[in-house]
Amino acid sequence: MSMGRRPAEQQKDLWIATTDLPQAAGHVFYEKLNALLAEANFDRYVEDCCQEFYANDSGRESIPPGVYFRMLFVGYFEELSSQRGIAWRCGDSLSLRAFLGIALHEATPDHSSLSRIRQRLPLPVHEHVFAFVLQIAQDKKLLCGKTVAVDATTLEANAAMKAIVRKETGEDWKDYLRRVAAEEGLEDLTDEELRRFDKKRPKKVSNKEWESPIDPDSRITKMKDGRTHLAYKAEHVVDLDTELVLSATIHTADQADSATLVDSVLQAQINLVRAGSEQEIEEAVADKGYHKSETLADCETIETRPYIPEPKRRRRKWKDKPASWQRATRANRRRVQGARSKRLQRLRSEYVERSFAHVCETGGGRRTWLRGLERVSKRYLVQVAAHNLGLLMRKLFGKGKPRTLQGAGGLVFALLCLYWWSAANLGRWYRRGVSPVS
Repeated sequence: MSMGRRPAEQQKDLWIATTDLPQAAGHVFYEKLNALLAEANFDRYVEDCCQEFYANDSGRESIPPGVYFRMLFVGYFEELSSQRGIAWRCGDSLSLRAFLGIALHEATPDHSSLSRIRQRLPLPVHEHVFAFVLQIAQDKKLLCGKTVAVDATTLEANAAMKAIVRKETGEDWKDYLRRVAAEEGLEDLTDEELRRFDKKRPKKVSNKEWESPIDPDSRITKMKDGRTHLAYKAEHVVDLDTELVLSATIHTADQADSATLVDSVLQAQINLVRAGSEQEIEEAVADKGYHKSETLADCETIETRPYIPEPKRRRRKWKDKPASWQRATRANRRRVQGARSKRLQRLRSEYVERSFAHVCETGGGRRTWLRGLERVSKRYLVQVAAHNLGLLMRKLFGKGKPRTLQGAGGLVFALLCLYWWSAANLGRWYRRGVSPVS
């Protein structure tokens, strides 16, 4: 047999039949996920939700909304944080083309198309898609919602600390330092001298005085790894019976946890109603960072029992405070001392942190490439919806991500190799009278 040689230049055929195009088997995970979405009529639902934001029978047809949301799902499952990466991956993979329903002779959507669709579709449409995934769980009897856990994390914003400016004067950091140095009698400092002067000053960077000109909604905050950065706050409300995320809200990072607890629980209740569930949230579990008497009283108002540990502080003085605050604080103090509270706190630390790990670390959501609270909320909602789809896939089919199947194949191959090695060597050892243990 002679060796084949690759030609330096290939002449393209003028015509090629569709049947002559190469066909490849799709990914099993995406095939089952498509079957799950098709069973729930996902495409018809999102098309009905988006119809009012498009013209009726005029102009060229847009990218189907089902393709848009599927591409964002791919960002979570393939650990891609940027839209450019999602567009490139979908155009490069035959299995993802099959998942999107795009033929081989058709072009996949570009990253700019994803941006235009996101700008066209408002936040309520993305919220309805999030609730639709919960409705699939409700139809499969996999949604409860009686007891929920609440926690928050930070998302790195697409803005740099070095670009912040003063709200009052519009000065950047270097101009501000030169003005402060001039007030202390230091004129015409070089950049090196200015840096040394800055190191000797106590750092006072407040969100009341500084902002990012390119992303005004981002706030200066300390990240989970200790760095100070412009960021947003993402808050999850997780069902402790099924691990499904019932609500994923984005807030400005300077909002206290106690100020957003009730809003997140109410949003989770709205999503349960949209999903067709009649269950009301009866219990909410959170860490001590959410403890505040006013928040505890608000939870009692919406008929939700809070389980929030009380931080160590001096004896409270209830003078000039509403009586409802005192009653709610004492009732919460009694609850958290019981065995049920300790068990719920263990589940909270496990399930909520796991949701953050899947969405933010392995799902590509820790760093956002969008700017503005609404835009970040749109992308993050679909990201968490994909996480819930992964949980449904794991409960229904045993695998929650496409790469899990690759790991399972590698494990089976390793076990087969171990079996073949043992069969080949144990017999030889016993024939020689040598114990394999020694």
